[in-house]
Amino acid sequence: MPKLEPENKHIKLMFLEGDGIGPEIVKATSLVLQTVDNIFDLGIEFLSREIGLKALSSQGSTVPDIVLKDAKNVDGIIIGPTSTNEYPEITEGGLNPSATFRKLLDLYANLRPAKSFPGLPPRVGEKIDLVIVRENTEGFYSDRSMHIGNGEFMPTKDLALSVRKVSRFASERIARTAFELAIERKNKVTAVHKANVFRISDGLFLESLRNVRKEFPSVEYDEKIVDAMAALLIRDPSKFDVVVTTNMFGDILSDEASEIAGGLGLGGSLNSGDKYAMAQAQHGSAPDIASMNMANPASLIISAAMLLRWIGKRNERDDLVIAASSIERAISSMVSSSLTRTADLGGVLGTKEFSEGVVNNIKENTNMAN
Repeated sequence: MPKLEPENKHIKLMFLEGDGIGPEIVKATSLVLQTVDNIFDLGIEFLSREIGLKALSSQGSTVPDIVLKDAKNVDGIIIGPTSTNEYPEITEGGLNPSATFRKLLDLYANLRPAKSFPGLPPRVGEKIDLVIVRENTEGFYSDRSMHIGNGEFMPTKDLALSVRKVSRFASERIARTAFELAIERKNKVTAVHKANVFRISDGLFLESLRNVRKEFPSVEYDEKIVDAMAALLIRDPSKFDVVVTTNMFGDILSDEASEIAGGLGLGGSLNSGDKYAMAQAQHGSAPDIASMNMANPASLIISAAMLLRWIGKRNERDDLVIAASSIERAISSMVSSSLTRTADLGGVLGTKEFSEGVVNNIKENTNMAN
């Protein structure tokens, strides 16, 4: 998308409900964004499109062509979790929505912060405040390893093979994302790898990071083998600031980090590239609790705040950054007490009640500030 002119406050966000609890938490997130839009006069246009199993039933594809077209003409996407295990083969319309948008929009960086919340003790280990910077376009995820077809295949019925891709180009740009982020935080980058086993592929990843490191001499840099890193996160997560790694390692470690902070229900996730960005909950679609008003919408709401901040910084829109901060403060306030948490955090509120609480908190704090 072209950079927004300061006087043009109009931005367009596309909401995609997904499957399982997706419709509930997307609705909750939309309510919160409508609130900050009204309070801060952000000029948000809300666009809703159908994906997932509903779209498959009505349009023959989990990601209809109209959604693919609109994705390139909005300022940001907010996508609910999807039940991809229930999808048919790609040839029958069963596209993975998240992977499709990551490819289509070149969303090469997946930023997953993990930060302890006041009043909510860490579930394991010590307090945590770090960001996992996950390479998003290749690695062990076979659907991102081939130009045509899938990198996972079976030459015979008794043999399964999978192709892993690691390129210098992708490794260097995710490294640059990590170092630039570290400058805004605590000036430390930790690269996570398994180069002792994957000497060529992870060797190339580390070589790329070391080359980019030369551009950021003020940033402290170290390297950890992934299995040791999994243990160190539990032992003392305070030693880490920005953690950069390949796709699958980043997926696993970010879930661990979010669990330390309080649970996946609080794990924000932003997929971003040079032109586009997509907010996405870190957790799955949880079909077992769908439509029961039990889902915690905080992960997607936090992710949406990350999206507002990304758009705001890119377009010099301080109002979007301020709105994002107001959402994050409201979430923090809500989870500080068991009386205002959702059930997964030991609280008593449902999805609807929690989102309404976030809205009221934003309104009250804005009135106090004025």
